[in-house]
Amino acid sequence: MSTHGEFKVPGGKLVVVDFDVAHGRIKDFRLSGDFFLEPDDALECINGAIEGMDPNATIEDFAIAIQKALPSEVHLLGFTPGSVGVAIRRAITGAAHWRDYDWQILHEPPVAPVMNAALDEVLTIAVGEGLRGPTLRIWEWNEPAVIIGSFQSIKNEVDEDEAAARGAKIVRRISGGGSMYMEPEATITYALYVPGELVRGMTFADSYAYLDEWVLEALQALGINASYKPLNDIASPQGKIGGAAQKRLGSGAVLHHVTMAYDMDAEAMTQVLRIGREKLSDKGTASAQKRVDPLRSQTGLTRAEIIEKLIEVFTQRHGATMGEVSEGEWDAAERLVEQKFDTLEWIKRVP
Repeated sequence: MSTHGEFKVPGGKLVVVDFDVAHGRIKDFRLSGDFFLEPDDALECINGAIEGMDPNATIEDFAIAIQKALPSEVHLLGFTPGSVGVAIRRAITGAAHWRDYDWQILHEPPVAPVMNAALDEVLTIAVGEGLRGPTLRIWEWNEPAVIIGSFQSIKNEVDEDEAAARGAKIVRRISGGGSMYMEPEATITYALYVPGELVRGMTFADSYAYLDEWVLEALQALGINASYKPLNDIASPQGKIGGAAQKRLGSGAVLHHVTMAYDMDAEAMTQVLRIGREKLSDKGTASAQKRVDPLRSQTGLTRAEIIEKLIEVFTQRHGATMGEVSEGEWDAAERLVEQKFDTLEWIKRVP
């Protein structure tokens, strides 16, 4: 049976694999793509390395086999041995591609930060249950908040008195990762709700970069030399721009969301977030401004203009139409706020 797999390397080239599987082994393996490889005969070395391997081998197993087969003087540009392994695993697991889906983009009026956290869970569940297609949603919120990761300790992360003085409510999200002090209009936050098939065969690290590649394209179109810094940071030579977090549900659906700094009150951040305070205690506010370089200072554009570019690039690259949160989804989110996200049991589940 002929098997076909593709993997667009984040920031790199397209890797395509075709092969058969016979008697539990890979047969007639063929690698192709728009990458660069020197010398030419190294392509046959790669093909030969994979020939006869167990199709259920790990990405690392495939990468090691390729690395051992390559000549000492070889140049791979736009791909790596590991990316060939990802393409193979995606072929074996039947992974989907962006254009296999009809995407929706949601950009609703501002709501409470806790409602945004609840919507993330509701919409991810809806995608997992097949009630809505894959979706990109741009957050808008109407008051400051401290958004903390699912497993973070409030007392270790947040100065609750300072947060209260600034009118910032503490909101615990369902994904892991770090805390953020968010003021309306000061950050750009988006969430992707995708079927697990889109990232099937990838490691967690690969999936982070893969799901955010369109963002790098948009930022680069705005003149920012943006790149992905493993595991989950979007950065430029001037400093960190934003960070990503993920949550994978039992249904297989994936929540992937990113917060990027548009503008930043470094003093407020270090007063509200204890970890930020500790990291910068010996260097002061100036260091915070170097660690995080807001999009406003890098582009001179308004927040709305940057969001417009994000939507434009996503639509051109993956195909999408504007949509709305349904009445049923709003109702489900409101119930979830009441029953979960706005309860002390959830907010302080890690004190």
